[in-house]
Amino acid sequence: MLLAVVLLYVGAVLGVNGIWLVGQARAAEDVERAPAHAGTGAGEPAEVPASVGGRGAEPAAARRERSPLLIQNREVAVLNIFTGFIGVVIALILLVQGAVGNNLASVRGGGFILLFAFTYLWVAFNQYLNAGGRAFGWYCLFVAITAIPAGIYTLQNANGNIALIWLGINWFLWAILWGLFWALLALELPIARLTGWLAIVEGIATAWALGFAVLIGVFSF
Repeated sequence: MLLAVVLLYVGAVLGVNGIWLVGQARAAEDVERAPAHAGTGAGEPAEVPASVGGRGAEPAAARRERSPLLIQNREVAVLNIFTGFIGVVIALILLVQGAVGNNLASVRGGGFILLFAFTYLWVAFNQYLNAGGRAFGWYCLFVAITAIPAGIYTLQNANGNIALIWLGINWFLWAILWGLFWALLALELPIARLTGWLAIVEGIATAWALGFAVLIGVFSF
């Protein structure tokens, strides 16, 4: 049941992070296109953003600010901190329960939750540290690799449980998404838009839907 609470908020944070990535990708594309169209109209001033030495308060920048997909970095950090905090608290509860009761399943659950809780905390802190994210990208590769045997183990021990089968499949989908995070941040491949849309879809399908279904009693782990 505690895992379902984590999944509910993971769905929210993946969705918001995905929208943020898509918005950032669109903004970057607008900035790249701006110099090519600068001064094309008779007597029109060039729309050069402040980030590349322009005045900043230009129509193109204003349009980007009005886009519902453009979310400010520190605004994104709020939900990431909240979700990461929930994950850490629930993981600690499971770890303590597992240690006291000598229950490996609780310890395993707590360890797996921390994989993702640390992800969201790192995303949040990077917004305040103004860090590039390359080290975080390599951590995402660690998560992606770990998710593969975790998914195999979950499916092997599902015993026909629908929620566990769903969770097992999710592990492989998370491996793909976190692998894209690694390629985006560590290798700096231009896949922010693709990664963002996949994060939105996976946030709904792998986390929010499963967490909500468990919380209302449709399935149980």
